[in-house]
Amino acid sequence: MSSSGSTKNQYLAAISVNIVSISYGAFCGWPSASFLELGSEDSPLETGPLSNQDQGWVASTICIGGLFGTILYAWLADKIGRRWSLLWMALPNLIGWIIIPYASTPTHLIIARFIGGVAGGGCFAVIPIYVAELASDSVRGILGTYLVVTCNGGVVLAFILGYFFDYITVSWIVSTLSFVFVGCFWFMPETPQYLAKQNRVEEAEQSLRYYRNIRLSHAKELSEDLKLELEKLKPSEKTDLDAKDDKAEDENAVTWADFAEAKARKAFLIGLGLVTFNQLCGCFAMVNYTAVIFEQAGASLAPTVSAIIVGSIQLLGTYTSTVLVERLGRKILLLVSAVGIGLGQSAMGSYSYLKILGYDVSSFGWVPIAGFSFMLLLAASGLLSLPFLVIAELLPPKIRNMANMILISVLYVIATATIKFMPLFTESLGMHGTVFMFASMSFSAALFIAIFVPETKGKTNEAILASL
Repeated sequence: MSSSGSTKNQYLAAISVNIVSISYGAFCGWPSASFLELGSEDSPLETGPLSNQDQGWVASTICIGGLFGTILYAWLADKIGRRWSLLWMALPNLIGWIIIPYASTPTHLIIARFIGGVAGGGCFAVIPIYVAELASDSVRGILGTYLVVTCNGGVVLAFILGYFFDYITVSWIVSTLSFVFVGCFWFMPETPQYLAKQNRVEEAEQSLRYYRNIRLSHAKELSEDLKLELEKLKPSEKTDLDAKDDKAEDENAVTWADFAEAKARKAFLIGLGLVTFNQLCGCFAMVNYTAVIFEQAGASLAPTVSAIIVGSIQLLGTYTSTVLVERLGRKILLLVSAVGIGLGQSAMGSYSYLKILGYDVSSFGWVPIAGFSFMLLLAASGLLSLPFLVIAELLPPKIRNMANMILISVLYVIATATIKFMPLFTESLGMHGTVFMFASMSFSAALFIAIFVPETKGKTNEAILASL
């Protein structure tokens, strides 16, 4: 059987599940063009134009919802399974978009963004686990990058739709993705690892056969690798069935002692560093204010056009990550990404600072766009996209879901703070001071990656844990 044939259903599952990520990406990119409309004198809101403080709350509330969604859906993933928890994400995703057209005050927008964020939290809490549990070692890296590729695709979609339509029409258009997601993902089975964990061995074998594209009639053609994979899924036999079930339940329970084990602790701390720098590099916060940043920087292009260009480059970056992740490896992409982010931010900060000092920078109006584009290209190819994959690969299976929930929760707390205080940073430190601050964190991330993050390309979970 060909490699492409054996992984066909894995690609199909990864594409189907990430349709909901496109919608969440649109939530992330929605403020860029919408804030220009909502903050203008012609704002359709009954309360008038959105103030800077209101913009901060509307933009950041998606992360507060994400924090709640991370905890909720990580819990659901263990209780009702990865598949059903993912399907239930369609509901808050749909409700969030439907509220926006009827919003008449900033509070209504905050509620809509919170509910949409709940679905987004579920995406980053469950999709990496779902993909890691179904994917073969040879394609795990590629499939793991789809989450951020589709999320960035949603950002670009919001930018483009925001250029042609008002924010209400954009909301109705993107809301249809919830139905597309359910229609496509409904036919995917539960992951083999989750089914085996529930002692549903026969279903686990059927699921594994589906994701490896092997029919039951071809049982005699099973490779040694697949036979070994099947054996790993099967729980050990016990003489007493009840004792086996009790023991399995005890062994599946996650305790603090599991986190204290040396390899688990190191994997968790590396993950903590990755999610921290994922947000403190400032790229995600700056994406939410793309059009506003270019307007303040005095760029010659219209802010919405600049946002579309930048979003497209960001999408190109994530595609580059997908192509190179199994060739160059995770660590080199993360390292180059962190350094590139710092350089791009330094260029942006220098332009803004020279402009404040009174220098004639009119002939360098392209610098903010070029610096921002370069920053997001490199960010999307590594530091913004790969941490979720690396974390899912590093964490031991027993603590994977719980640890991932904690790490994504930390990510959303930091993201909420950076997005909320972004307007205050630019007001107190200036655009140049804010960007220089983010640049210093990006260079710090490069040092952290170079010293502590191991390479996980093509390795089994056992081999990765052994390297720790």
